[in-house]
Amino acid sequence: MAAIPQPFDRRAHRLSRDRAAALVDRAEPLLAAVADRMLDRLDDTTRRFTRALDLGGRHGLLARALHARGIPVVVSADLSPRMAARAGGLAVAADEEWLPFAPGAFDLIVSALSLHWVNDLPGAMIQLRQALRPDGLFLAILPGPATLAPLRAAFLAAEAATSGGASPRVIPLPDLRDAASLLQRAGFALPVADAETLTVTYPDPFALFAELRALGETNALAARSRRPATRALIAEAARRLPRDSEGRIALPLELITLTGWAPAASQPRPLAPGSGAARLAAALGADEQGAGELAPSRLAPPKPAR
Repeated sequence: MAAIPQPFDRRAHRLSRDRAAALVDRAEPLLAAVADRMLDRLDDTTRRFTRALDLGGRHGLLARALHARGIPVVVSADLSPRMAARAGGLAVAADEEWLPFAPGAFDLIVSALSLHWVNDLPGAMIQLRQALRPDGLFLAILPGPATLAPLRAAFLAAEAATSGGASPRVIPLPDLRDAASLLQRAGFALPVADAETLTVTYPDPFALFAELRALGETNALAARSRRPATRALIAEAARRLPRDSEGRIALPLELITLTGWAPAASQPRPLAPGSGAARLAAALGADEQGAGELAPSRLAPPKPAR
């Protein structure tokens, strides 16, 4: 069996989230905006949930919102023990790649801006489906590739200009097609994936970097350079970042939303081929012909000989 690629240093990412536990409140507006979009999706279903998991929940913002909406049991899990401790309530430090939950433990699993750091994302998605009861709902929001594209381009150009080389500083992110295929590969029923793009602004690059630190989104690529970025590199990268008409740094935030259900016998299923009770031709008011036949009235007249 081929080894699973390991683009992310999970230990470094855990330490990044540990450090972010004391800073995460600074990113509250962004996290609240993402949580609101997830709660709006939950409002679209009439299903009532009793046991929910907030995976990668940081300090428990979404977990508290779920509990406030009447879900009696909400577990908040995070890779960082310090972040999990901040969540309070039913909280556990857990690795998304090795989930410690029994099959069918939850009827709702949500995850906001965390699964993009998982090395074996297909394997993690299979584990999540197994942790759901039949007809349980999985709902996740991941950042799409447009999110950090300007930052990646700015650092690549700046490093090439200042040192003549480049090292990876921004993580790769799944696009919409890849995200949709993940749901199908993991065996979710009724899979849906869609995306929207927002614009977030910062007064200066230091505000941007501070929010990334507060989110635990600092560089944890396995192939990252261990040397800290120089002031000259940061200044050159900042100069290349896009800005709005007021001079603020303006970056896209692409949010990919994944929705899938654990398979259940009660779910709607497509009819088997040939099982329809009505014919398409009758519905369209058209004449039905056998395969390879044409109605005589629709045959083109022969062309005159020349």
